[in-house]
Amino acid sequence: MLAKSKWVAAGAMTLALFLVAACYAQPRGAVKVGEEAPEWSNLPGVDGEEHSLADLDSKLVAIVFSCHHCPVYVAYEERLKELRDAYDEEDLAIVAINPNNIWGEETLDHMKARAEEIEYNFHYVHDTSQESAHEYGGRVTPHVFLLDEDRVVRYMGAIDNSMNPAEVEETFLRDAIDALLAGEEPPVTETKEFGCTVKFE
Repeated sequence: MLAKSKWVAAGAMTLALFLVAACYAQPRGAVKVGEEAPEWSNLPGVDGEEHSLADLDSKLVAIVFSCHHCPVYVAYEERLKELRDAYDEEDLAIVAINPNNIWGEETLDHMKARAEEIEYNFHYVHDTSQESAHEYGGRVTPHVFLLDEDRVVRYMGAIDNSMNPAEVEETFLRDAIDALLAGEEPPVTETKEFGCTVKFE
């Protein structure tokens, strides 16, 4: 009887989370692979500077919509650091954009503390307007968009195929980066993103 009660409680919790997620608004737009990436500008970063897409001069830019209270994004923090270390700065810039406002721990001060704690080696910026997530169609954290030298979207979706690093078999983002740097087409241009929903207001 106790086991049945636990299953009922778990089911009720799952349903509640689904209903809460369903109440949040969806992004107004969504860029497609092959389209020019939407501009974003003057977003405050954890380094005390303001950041704009136009200021990045790396060959490739990986934009990752993020939220450091999300367990899925947290599972990818070390992998993003490793990815940044694997390439020269002139080849790849990684920008994590946090579009969430409703969580008490999603202020810029909390972002700075998190970046210092985990020792981020990539840009981490806050978009309180949520416009970047709306224009890109960023639905979850993490949701990645890889831009080429002309700032055209060449890959979008998941970073790899598993939240658990021990179960990763397909490295979608890394494969796309390697292909573009070699002057080739990414082997996969779009995958299904997974993670915590962006909380649009």
